[in-house]
Amino acid sequence: MSERGLFARPKFLIPFIVFVAVAGFFAAGLRLDSTVVPSPLIGKVAPAFTLPVLDQGDLTLSTDQLAGGFYVLNVWASWCLACRDEHALLVNLSEKGVPIVGLNYKDKAEGARRWLRDWGNPYFVTVVDHDGAAAIDWGVYGVPETFIVDAQGVIRYKHIGPITPEVAEREILSLWNASKQHS
Repeated sequence: MSERGLFARPKFLIPFIVFVAVAGFFAAGLRLDSTVVPSPLIGKVAPAFTLPVLDQGDLTLSTDQLAGGFYVLNVWASWCLACRDEHALLVNLSEKGVPIVGLNYKDKAEGARRWLRDWGNPYFVTVVDHDGAAAIDWGVYGVPETFIVDAQGVIRYKHIGPITPEVAEREILSLWNASKQHS
């Protein structure tokens, strides 16, 4: 070897440069907030669905019936432990008048009924997505997830995971209050 060392040869530098680049990507990824996942649906009209209403026989609800009004769509399930973390906040938002639609995801009706009976029902209506097809259309990664839809039917916000008091105040209540001023 010459006195210039190993790094004087470019072929020895390539693995080092690749390692540094990969390590940099991993380090940057560790600093990201896992509840903030860019959604291609933000700013677009909410995906259409027609789903059965929990415990209402043959009654269905469609996004067309929700048109013209602000609402929060909360994707939840009785088997979801993280859903319990946000449930009291949803009840509180509902008591403040925020219209919340529950999308019960891949759940059994008895489990959903028991959940709402035991923990309170913040939803003005709960629709049932037995096979998860509607959730896929909405870009749901898992439960819970929460969407804010404006009066024009456009998705304005998406939150992955349990909502926090800060998210309830900063996002949901602020958009709800703004929507009331424009109606």
